[in-house]
Amino acid sequence: MTRILACIDGSAATAAVCDWAIWASRRLGRPLTFLHVLDRERYPGPGDLSGAIGLGSREHLLDELARLDERRAKVALEQGQAVLEAARDRALAAGLEAPELCQRHGSLVETLAELADGIQLLVIGRQGEDSRQHAGQPIGSQLEGVTRALARPTLVAPDEFRTPGSLLLAYDASPSARQAVDALAASPLFKGLPLHLLMVGEDNALTRTALHEAQARLELAGFLVIPAIREGKLEPVLHAYQQERAIDLLAMGAYGHSRIRRLLLGSTTRQMLHRSRTPLLLLR
Repeated sequence: MTRILACIDGSAATAAVCDWAIWASRRLGRPLTFLHVLDRERYPGPGDLSGAIGLGSREHLLDELARLDERRAKVALEQGQAVLEAARDRALAAGLEAPELCQRHGSLVETLAELADGIQLLVIGRQGEDSRQHAGQPIGSQLEGVTRALARPTLVAPDEFRTPGSLLLAYDASPSARQAVDALAASPLFKGLPLHLLMVGEDNALTRTALHEAQARLELAGFLVIPAIREGKLEPVLHAYQQERAIDLLAMGAYGHSRIRRLLLGSTTRQMLHRSRTPLLLLR
């Protein structure tokens, strides 16, 4: 059975990630799993000192380093278990039944790839525990890697949770945007919420036709759709429209262009990850 998977690490975003995941679990009627990954680079396993060049003739130093790493890893493991248990208590207090806990030692991206088949929605914070230590870093060091590697709907959560009352879907009639429309139409996650459907570009017959087709698909699924076309640059227009109408959450198709196009022109998804301050739903 597919489930909601929430990545938590004890950072400031953890409470909000938990609350978003609890909300999504209720809306989708899917079980919830909290995941904590102990990063292998920060907390190597016992004897994992192959990179300690120049220490081969000083075995006592190698032994001491190994003991220090083992102690650090043990403390981090216990801390992670405490974070998971607190998340479970939060979910139980909110009325969820039997949320699962999962703790792994390794790479976050690799762990999520292993679990991908069972994920209906991934919930992750914009910044993790490590990124708080680096001033001016707008997103966590692993967030972009996760969103690129995992072909599953991903909800990127800010540091505070607020039950969403409206949704904005950025639409450009591309294959990824059409897939985003289909994904929203098939999911109960946002049913009953007004959905703003925004195309950024020239207002002409072609864009109106594309917009109306997407609107019809969503209305057939039961959404109240507010369509709009705005001219200008994509990212500023999206943010301005969202602020003007106090829309709680932005959804968009992720990484819809070829790698060459992303290399030459940059990625809209990457820009939105860095600059959005509201929840961002990436649909693959």
